[in-house]
Amino acid sequence: MSRWRWAGGRASGLRVRLLLAFALLGVTTTAVVASGSYFQARRVILQQAQDAAVVSLTDQLTKVYPMRQLPPTQADLDEMAQLLSDREGYVVVYYHDMRAQTGTFADPFTSELRRTVQEGRVAWQRVSLEGVPVLLIGTQLMLDQADGPPRPSGLEVYAVRSLIPEQRSIDQLATLAWLTGGLSLALAVLLALLAAGGVLRPVRELGRAAQRLGQGDLTTRLAVRGTDELADVARTFNDTAQTLERQVGELRRMESDARRFVADVSHELRTPLAAMTAVTDVLDEEADRLPGDAGRAARLVSQETHNLTRLVEDLIEVSRFDSGTARLALDDVDVAAAVTATLRVRGWADRVRADLPPGVMARVDPRRLDVIVANLVGNAFRHGTPPVWVRLHTEPHWFTIEVGDHGPGLDPEVLPHVFDRFYKADTARTRSEGSGLGLAIAWENARLHRYAGQPGRLLAGNAPGGGAVFTLRLPCLADPVGTGGVR
Repeated sequence: MSRWRWAGGRASGLRVRLLLAFALLGVTTTAVVASGSYFQARRVILQQAQDAAVVSLTDQLTKVYPMRQLPPTQADLDEMAQLLSDREGYVVVYYHDMRAQTGTFADPFTSELRRTVQEGRVAWQRVSLEGVPVLLIGTQLMLDQADGPPRPSGLEVYAVRSLIPEQRSIDQLATLAWLTGGLSLALAVLLALLAAGGVLRPVRELGRAAQRLGQGDLTTRLAVRGTDELADVARTFNDTAQTLERQVGELRRMESDARRFVADVSHELRTPLAAMTAVTDVLDEEADRLPGDAGRAARLVSQETHNLTRLVEDLIEVSRFDSGTARLALDDVDVAAAVTATLRVRGWADRVRADLPPGVMARVDPRRLDVIVANLVGNAFRHGTPPVWVRLHTEPHWFTIEVGDHGPGLDPEVLPHVFDRFYKADTARTRSEGSGLGLAIAWENARLHRYAGQPGRLLAGNAPGGGAVFTLRLPCLADPVGTGGVR
């Protein structure tokens, strides 16, 4: 489930990235195109308004040119201003210190504008007058001379034209640009959703297929569509899954053959080992009466025969776990009494510090509990330092048995492999007193006991004050018999 959520989260992240990429592209493109179009149209509109106003003022000046007399009187200036005025603005006429105008606005003309006009050039300027956008145009009337170029007359004419219609057109352009941007963004999001759907569908299929493959369904395959990169990914996945299925199948066959071989050999060895054990029992009785090397050889043969017998029994037990045939024989057990019996039978009662409160009842398999405790205590004696201690704790529905010693403890590199079969912390140690399967069998026996679907647990660690600690946690009331687990 966690891997599926992870795949879904990655798919969602890719969808968001695609949406953001398309949205950013749409917004950027729209901003560039719309702003460029807006500024170009604004320039054209204002230029046209400006040219039209200049042409209009020039045409109107022909009504009063040439002047009847120079210098003009104030009445002449007022008459000129009235002739040049129109409904779209007002006119201001200067002649040196004399001035005439048709509007009521304050004088909007800058010194720069007037200086340009006084130099005999036509000048214009766009300003905001009391919040109204206006165009200022200025020119000077020139006097023709028969024997030379025209000369300035000193009459300066300024026209003020409102740009409100042009501003409305520009505002409409801005609104259109915003609408275009919004539509482009919506279109980009729609295209992103379509693209994300086309891209993420194969990705989600790949995620689900990878999940099924990870859960062990090696027959999982993807449908290959098209010839693009996603199709190449699907083909690669199918080829990988096919190769993995073939290799895993071969490994499973080899593992099954190896387990069957071990099980068959172990069962076949039981009969000759039973006869050998009977002979070694006789040798044990006679070993003390045999001379020198013969006695030592008899005791060595007896010990190795018992070791071999224990190894065969452990291998048979492991084969039951691997085949899934291991079952519990549950019984109501006094846990403290069962642990005490395990210690007493093996002669450890006086060597172990036991803290076993009475009255802890549990429904467990007595034989498997005995095997677990014996393996843990025996391991503490073999690899730890006395005194070895055993403690019993209870909690709702579960009980815990801790077995520890006062030795150097377990190396951090060893801890992950403590319950592996045949694992040896010291690689130079080719053989030991045990079979190398004791802790692995104890781990399997713990997991066989279940409560509410949760298996028992056997954990390894180190005590704060030093020494290794093994913690066994088993249910007080186990699930029905037959729910054994396989490692």
